[in-house]
Amino acid sequence: KTLVIGASYVALECAGFLTGLGYDTTVMVRSIFLRGFDQQMANKIGAYMEKTGTKFLRGFVPVKAEKTKEGKIKVTYKPKDGSEEASVEVDTLLMAIGRVPETKWLNVDKLGFKFDRLGKILTATNEQTPVPNIYCIGDAASEKLELTPVAIQAGRLLAARLYQRGQALMRYDLVPTTVFTPLEYGAIGLSEEDAIEKYGDDNIEVYHSTFRPLEMFLSKRMEEDCYTKLVCNKARNETVVGFHILGPHAGEMTQGFAVAMRKGATKADFDATVGIHPTAVEELTLLEITKSSGESSMKAGC
Repeated sequence: KTLVIGASYVALECAGFLTGLGYDTTVMVRSIFLRGFDQQMANKIGAYMEKTGTKFLRGFVPVKAEKTKEGKIKVTYKPKDGSEEASVEVDTLLMAIGRVPETKWLNVDKLGFKFDRLGKILTATNEQTPVPNIYCIGDAASEKLELTPVAIQAGRLLAARLYQRGQALMRYDLVPTTVFTPLEYGAIGLSEEDAIEKYGDDNIEVYHSTFRPLEMFLSKRMEEDCYTKLVCNKARNETVVGFHILGPHAGEMTQGFAVAMRKGATKADFDATVGIHPTAVEELTLLEITKSSGESSMKAGC
């Protein structure tokens, strides 16, 4: 029996494979799933995981963990509003509540470095710190995605600028990423919420579809679980500013679209692309239903 504390991608990925291996797994969620990701997609992941066996304790925070005489771990928790406590005994406790960088011990504040509230180092768009010959990349840098490929790419571009007369800066706005939960989630660009905040509700149109991959028809699985949407900026010829897909192999489907979006792909470009039939990713070339229409996103047939 396992208790996972946290609702980050690490927490949900681990809970997913533990459930898949047959272990009794519960996730304690303080507030929302996948902070920073599109919340419609995050909640769909949570719903699918719950449907397939993962349990959730929502709105709770841990108070303490103690070893019992029987060798179990007794975790005491309470609602986040601070009311009555409860407890659960588990064999394994997994803490996946995020992390903060160990930057303070470097004493770089003495050099004039500035930090955000988490202790991450503030940098310019070229990763430069207030000290001209010191740069910061990766998870220790403020407002950067905590992804290994992002740090590697930023490092390569920085080395090219320093030693090869390169000019290219790292773009952090259109980084493709995938959450490897039981129902994979691939994303590029802005969440629907962030797009509305940035461009205004009147300037955003969302094309979406609920579909079932052909491979799931025979086994009668995932009838209403797979979903995709394109978040488009109407003020810019429906440029696609957010790409989101839930389904098997979402990571494989997401990677190539990042190239198109870096080149400014519009909804019309997606429509003009011939889909590969019968694949799940073909769905991105067939999107017709908008959220604003109020019509059901459910796809009929394969």
